[in-house]
Amino acid sequence: MDEIRHEIKVGTSRIMADSDVLILVDGEDCRLGHMSKALCHAGRGVLHRAFSLLIFNTRGELLLQQRSPTKRLWPLYWSNSCCSHPRGNESMRVATQRRLREELGLTCALRFLYKFQYHAQFDDDGAEHELCSVFIGRCDETPRVNAEEIHDWRWIAPAVLQAEMDGADREKYTPWFRLEWARVWSDHRATVAALQPRAGARSR
Repeated sequence: MDEIRHEIKVGTSRIMADSDVLILVDGEDCRLGHMSKALCHAGRGVLHRAFSLLIFNTRGELLLQQRSPTKRLWPLYWSNSCCSHPRGNESMRVATQRRLREELGLTCALRFLYKFQYHAQFDDDGAEHELCSVFIGRCDETPRVNAEEIHDWRWIAPAVLQAEMDGADREKYTPWFRLEWARVWSDHRATVAALQPRAGARSR
């Protein structure tokens, strides 16, 4: 992939665009330029394009991952199945499938659910500031996790997860996943249920 060598300014930070950096956007998800992952997450963060994947099995359980202890932001917190960013000139379709393979060793069809913007401050030196597209999918394969990214994983029934989100255990989850799950639980349960095979149907 050819590298793009133009530069733009966001505040006082210099932005270089190439295939290995993140995509800066405005609130309408219009591309503004590119910036390194480190700079995107430094300080208060700079708004960039991201995605979150929620993978369910045929029993209706959601795959959760516990983030690696080496993560700069929210280490060892539990989160959704997979989340990351498209690279500089990468489409969302390519990026989501790439990251699903890289983190979990899985491949499955994904369905776009909704998009939202959020800001979450981890400490004085780092934050998430993302315009995040949420996708759902169904897969019964056993994850083959990347230990550099994921410390642990588990399947959880939605009702059990919601009970945890309603109690003190919600603090063990990443802030973006808490926001995502609240919306899924309130607005998209029927869509999630439709992922499950009908009685007598053979699952993929």
